[in-house]
Amino acid sequence: MKVLLYFEKEEKIKKSGIGRALRHQIAALTSAGIEYTLDPKDTYDIAHVNTYFPASKRLVKKLKKKHIPVIVHGHSTKEDFMNSFRLWKVMKLWFYPNLMWFYKNADFIITPTLYSKNLIDSYNLGTEVIYVSNGISPEEYAYDEKKINEFKEFFHIKEGEKVVIGIGFPFNRKGIKDFFAVAKERPNVKFIWFGFLQRILTQPNVLKAIKNRPSNVIMPGYIDNAIIKGALRYAECLFFPSYEETEGIVVLEALASNCPVLIRDIGVYADWLEDGRDCYKGKNNEEFLEKLDKIMTSDNSKIVANGYKLVEERTLEKVGQELKVAYTNLLEKFNKKPAK
Repeated sequence: MKVLLYFEKEEKIKKSGIGRALRHQIAALTSAGIEYTLDPKDTYDIAHVNTYFPASKRLVKKLKKKHIPVIVHGHSTKEDFMNSFRLWKVMKLWFYPNLMWFYKNADFIITPTLYSKNLIDSYNLGTEVIYVSNGISPEEYAYDEKKINEFKEFFHIKEGEKVVIGIGFPFNRKGIKDFFAVAKERPNVKFIWFGFLQRILTQPNVLKAIKNRPSNVIMPGYIDNAIIKGALRYAECLFFPSYEETEGIVVLEALASNCPVLIRDIGVYADWLEDGRDCYKGKNNEEFLEKLDKIMTSDNSKIVANGYKLVEERTLEKVGQELKVAYTNLLEKFNKKPAK
């Protein structure tokens, strides 16, 4: 069995969650002994398509004619596109029908969580959907004093200084304005938001919020991954007040780093993250402030230990085995039915 992992515009998406998904899929397939290619002109038994741009659509159409089964990865939903980019309400007039075309024409859909599976199922497109985590490599986030020191030196962190971090594109959907609001109420804590989006794509109200952000908020943009890993090990917590996610890879990265996680109480986390057991959840800024104070004054060792157990359930080795089962089942079903 040989699989095509297809990511259109790979260079442009490499800094995003989908870009990380490519690296994760390669590692997962390698661990499971599954042969793969990134070249659509190569020969393969299954195509695993991860992007929804024009060349991806042309490829899917071509593969359907060749009777090669197509998996479309459900990285996106209608819900997580909302309130992200500038002019998203205009862009959705193209994005929604385009996304639905990919999902409807797939032979199989893989999405990261039960929550995103249920969303895609609710679109009633007639395509089977399963969920497999994007996965994580825990050893990449192991304690590394050098990375911690690089982080502290880069941001001039003083001895004992408290730091809270956020990671993601500066979207309204990611809760960046709530991040600023909470930071304003805790001026003695340094807040750092890692993430960059081109100005032309950023919503005007977000640009205004960034310009007027509290003085204790630093926004370094896109930065070396080693420094972010050092930050995850040093920070009091990852504060990720996103309103909508399909999984939230940064949450897995924080859990793998034994970094306490403070997240919004939203559907995507309902079946696997529990407030007070392996994370902290809040519904609004008042609750975020209350939980943040608790994190900074409590022993979080049990919570981060429980969080790490969730990481161990989502290693890339386990993801590789789940993908292997999914690919095998698809090939068996596909060979028993006529072309879709």
